[in-house]
Amino acid sequence: MESKAGKGSNLSRRSFLKFAGGAGIAGASLSLTGCGQPLTPASAVGGEGWMPTQYNEPGGWPTNVRGRVPIDPENPALKRDDQKCILCGQCIEVCKTIQSVYGNYELPLKNEIPCINCGQCIHWCPSGAISEREDIDQVAKALADPNITVVVQTAPATRIGLGEEFGMPVGTNVQGKQVAALRKLGFDAIFDTNFAADLTIMEEGTELVKRITGELHHPLPQFTSCCPGWVKFVEYYYPELLPNLSSAKSPQQMAGALVKTYFAEKNHVEPQKIFSVAIMPCTAKKFECQRPEMISAQTYWHDEQISPDVDVVLTTRELARMIKRAGIDLPSLPDEEYDQLMGVATGAGAIFGTTGGVMEAAVRSAYYLVTGEQPPAALWQLTPVRGMAGVKEAAVSIPGAGEIKIAVISGLDNAREIMEQVKAGNSPWTFIEVMACPGGCQYGGGQPRSSAPPSDRVRNTRAASLYKIDAQAKLRNSHDNPQIKQVYAGFLTSPLSEKAEELLHTHYISRAEEFDAKKPQSHEYEV
Repeated sequence: MESKAGKGSNLSRRSFLKFAGGAGIAGASLSLTGCGQPLTPASAVGGEGWMPTQYNEPGGWPTNVRGRVPIDPENPALKRDDQKCILCGQCIEVCKTIQSVYGNYELPLKNEIPCINCGQCIHWCPSGAISEREDIDQVAKALADPNITVVVQTAPATRIGLGEEFGMPVGTNVQGKQVAALRKLGFDAIFDTNFAADLTIMEEGTELVKRITGELHHPLPQFTSCCPGWVKFVEYYYPELLPNLSSAKSPQQMAGALVKTYFAEKNHVEPQKIFSVAIMPCTAKKFECQRPEMISAQTYWHDEQISPDVDVVLTTRELARMIKRAGIDLPSLPDEEYDQLMGVATGAGAIFGTTGGVMEAAVRSAYYLVTGEQPPAALWQLTPVRGMAGVKEAAVSIPGAGEIKIAVISGLDNAREIMEQVKAGNSPWTFIEVMACPGGCQYGGGQPRSSAPPSDRVRNTRAASLYKIDAQAKLRNSHDNPQIKQVYAGFLTSPLSEKAEELLHTHYISRAEEFDAKKPQSHEYEV
């Protein structure tokens, strides 16, 4: 190998690894044996005491150096610290095996490095080299400006994850303490994304019913659309199935649109002076809020000076860092309540944070929308769609609609199998929920790390906390939320109304031209 110094120069093994790792070439995978002693946490990062919770049995690490996934420097959600990367290949493992993104494209790439921004590579990285792209400074600047109204929303899963960053047991529900901490940080209005989850159910559920009855001429099965990593996956690999995606925005983006329209009107706040923040368990939400179509407030007010519906997304981990930097002791805070207008939510909104939760919430309200009657108690604990299995199925009988077959998927390699069946016309399902992250949002890329790789023990514990919130809720059906009734009566009119379509629905684009996708291997999955 000829180096820059000319022929005859020897490229040391260390220099070669540094060069190969720094290049970050898409598709590169090194397999060098005989590396000597196994890497330990200290030797991997150059010091003692680096995130000890990340290491289960460091002495048993393999000596192979396997490479890493490429991360675009312009990636809006993820970044990598090259000095911490040990080329262990764990990021490749999750991106290729669990999410089926890495390697499912031909080289050379055309316009971008394929990435669904899910952040699962963060959880699988044992050295802490991969992290979210931090946006705390933007929020701090807005909070310091007395002329700006800073509004924040918090997702279902953040309340059962945030406490872990402060030494509290896994899955502890810190909803009230989270609200109190946000007030201490200086946010002017604090809303619950669970409210917007209830709103999503009304829009998505109505859309499903109209597809079933033929009032909407859109194909079945209908796919959920609240997971931005999943949506981007469809745009990359299955653009021909984009019409199957519900047009309903995610709860984050519905709330963002309402903050700069509904909230602005009711509180006589200039939308140009609103800075909208979302606290999310998900790194892909950083990508989602920057999608060019997420500017409904601009359209509504006919004013291009209004910033996007959601200005900044912070992960649960970023919020924890803000709280710590402010010297706030989260565990000792007394519980406080969300602000009104968009602060009341049902149990159905809470379970959006785990795999199967969107489906369960949707089925409850779909029953009501078809029959006009409250759903039976069996739909308040739809056991077949609960749990950590990657693919789950159930059938629900709704008078007037017949038997509705549903499927719930988490992890995009599992989704790829199902998509191939839908593409081939062999799908028995009417409604399919997909979440990119195994276990759903409660183990999203922005949630506290627990172990590398993640464990179902933690996933199950967090999910149980969300189901407990649902079980103890005074209201468990999205359609029973009084503030949802209020927003329709006083602003939106009805689900799928003209104004609802303008503010709460969106469209998708094909990203297939960004690279040449590899032809999928045949999967066999019996249903």
